[in-house]
Amino acid sequence: MSISVFELFKVGVGPSSSHTMGPMTAACRFVRRVAQGGRLAAVARVEVQLYGSLALTGRGHATDTAAIIGLTGQMPADADPDACAALVARVLASRRLPLNGGDGHEIDFDADRDIRWEGGSQLPFHPNAITFVAFDVAGAELTRGTYYSVGGGFVLDEDEARANAPANPGPTVPYDFANADQLLDMAAKGGLTIAELMRENERAGRTDAEIDQGLDRILATMDACIDRGMRETGILPGGLDVPRRAAKIHAQLLQRQERMLRDPLSVMDWVNLWALAVNEENAAGGKVVTSPTNGAAGIIPAVLRYYERFHDPDRRRLHIFLLTAAAIGGLYKRNASISAAEVGCQGEVGVACSMAAAGLTAAMGGTNAQIENAAEIGMEHNLGLTCDPIKGLVQIPCIERNAMGAIKAIDAARLALMGDGTHKVSLDRVIETMRRTGADMKDLYKETSLGGLAVNLPEC
Repeated sequence: MSISVFELFKVGVGPSSSHTMGPMTAACRFVRRVAQGGRLAAVARVEVQLYGSLALTGRGHATDTAAIIGLTGQMPADADPDACAALVARVLASRRLPLNGGDGHEIDFDADRDIRWEGGSQLPFHPNAITFVAFDVAGAELTRGTYYSVGGGFVLDEDEARANAPANPGPTVPYDFANADQLLDMAAKGGLTIAELMRENERAGRTDAEIDQGLDRILATMDACIDRGMRETGILPGGLDVPRRAAKIHAQLLQRQERMLRDPLSVMDWVNLWALAVNEENAAGGKVVTSPTNGAAGIIPAVLRYYERFHDPDRRRLHIFLLTAAAIGGLYKRNASISAAEVGCQGEVGVACSMAAAGLTAAMGGTNAQIENAAEIGMEHNLGLTCDPIKGLVQIPCIERNAMGAIKAIDAARLALMGDGTHKVSLDRVIETMRRTGADMKDLYKETSLGGLAVNLPEC
């Protein structure tokens, strides 16, 4: 099953694709299913049950508020962060929730009673599980649904989880590659670059104009996120009292521009800034693009802006970047995971680094072999990366980790471009190694906040 560029790069809200966007999508899907079954008017109460990683770090990731917003019928792509915050405040204060939004049907909703944090339990398919149970006025169960947030905003219900695929997989594509070797072989036989092959697949469901419009929307959202992140100041929410740094760094860089011309490493400062700006916005619940996840949302936008500002602003080259990055991201999604709750941060920052390295190599005119090499380098040096966010917040070490990942992606691309694409370890082998490493990794280090930095912060 081919994964579309528009599935990997989804517009949504922070702070987490798996813990915020996923539960919001799941809640919306549940309530719409109830409505389609003609039982919405009979619902008097809905209980939300959170399991595994969703329960252990859900408070820091706004999983509870995301579920509330989803039950009102809103999907992440359509959610306005300010309006959503006001909506949640009204629900919590009134203990009344407008189920499925505009139909006027309100139900009782007490967050303390109706959201259950089952951190000691984990459902079999995936550590990010959420169950919704609808009751009638007499307290009898009407229906229930369990969903799995499998990373990057992707959500599967129980039937889809058993099949390990969405119920509606999309159109049949001409190049349905299952691994990197197949991708390279198909591209070679078709005389195509990886980006051209991806565009051929996208044409199965969209016109070229629609593809370009969609890619431009992704780029515009990324740009707006960087720009807002460089303007906003203050303390990030959640209780860690982490100050936003991007605006201050931006001001410093603008003041130092003339002197920076003599500093051969000054470009790194700008890349760091752009990555920090995005992930501070994400931590604040702002509008971001899953790239391929929210926790790693700053890497690809930062590397894209690096290419645009220091190499070539041609929009067509930026489209090549995104299409190529999506091809690589799809390999990880298909053959390993992009969920930190499943494989640690190697599945988020590591995958984003690999995707960005591949996209940058393609935009700079690299061959398909060099692109595969860059993607391999990007992941090889992120293997074993743990996910241990302090207080379950996507702040420490997540924000700085995106800056480091962006720099590493640029270096990986430059290394690949200095070679001819020949290398010892294939991308497929590295992806399989990442999957096995994630399976071997203790759950303490997989987005549970039960190990690593999360339990080694001195309490003053």
